[in-house]
Amino acid sequence: MIRTVIHINEELCSGCGLCASACKEGAIAMVNGKARLIRDDYCDGLGNCLPACPVGAISFVQREAAAFDEEAVKEHLARKQQVSGCPGMKVRAMKRTAANESAENADNGSRLRQWPVQIRLAPVSAAFYQGADLLIAADCTAYAYGRFHQDFIRDRIVLIGCPKLDAVDYSLKLTDILAKNEIRSVTVVRMEVPCCGGISYAAEKAVARCGKKLPMQIITIGTDGEICR
Repeated sequence: MIRTVIHINEELCSGCGLCASACKEGAIAMVNGKARLIRDDYCDGLGNCLPACPVGAISFVQREAAAFDEEAVKEHLARKQQVSGCPGMKVRAMKRTAANESAENADNGSRLRQWPVQIRLAPVSAAFYQGADLLIAADCTAYAYGRFHQDFIRDRIVLIGCPKLDAVDYSLKLTDILAKNEIRSVTVVRMEVPCCGGISYAAEKAVARCGKKLPMQIITIGTDGEICR
């Protein structure tokens, strides 16, 4: 059948992988450092990958292609999850009791309430998101600010990432998390360095696109470990 699918110009492709992350059907894979449409029937033709490409290497084409197969996509994604399902991705919720809190106040213990914490590894939907205040933090903030657990992680679900090192558009996943769960508020903690602006930008974009009115605050930590006023 003739239908719309994506076309990737491999000569223009920079190999950043942003399109592969944006494709929710798993139709794009990185092969020898280049993005490639691996199967026509995995491509729904909607083009979520197009705006993710920073070099304009992806376009729509009309050509002979197998029909989009939703069941095949589900099987494909399930196989990918099994292959990539490392122990570090196992979802856990940690129960913090009053006794825990009392002991932790004495020894400055962990306030972490869930696992995983990396944005790229965290599930889109989970019980621990329900009714939660969400903390979105740049990786370096916990090292720069000494009371990070007590002042920021405590009583919040935390997601962390580094927009410079991960080189992905966090806003896509964050939008899904905010849209599909009953999040009460969003707090962003970033460093003062310019490259850290990507995480606050992604959070602001996600809040704007999730279809809900969520209170949001952005806190900036200086390289000296102090909160910037």
